[in-house]
Amino acid sequence: MKALLEGWNLMRLLRLVLGVAILVQGIVGSDVMTIILGTAFVGMALANVGCCGANGCAVNYRKNLNEKEISYEELDNTK
Repeated sequence: MKALLEGWNLMRLLRLVLGVAILVQGIVGSDVMTIILGTAFVGMALANVGCCGANGCAVNYRKNLNEKEISYEELDNTK
């Protein structure tokens, strides 16, 4: 229940609003596929899942503390 109430950002709110709008359109138009799509968007917003939520697209970055200096040697290929 705590996860449902915390962590609301713009994308999560946008998914909820879009999901409710799609769900209402599906109910008004009696279209099962639209109702399923709206339910999926509402569920994604409530559970805070998807690519844009909870660092779904974040790249793991770990700085290597044991970095060594790399030396380069120029090669002569004119022989």
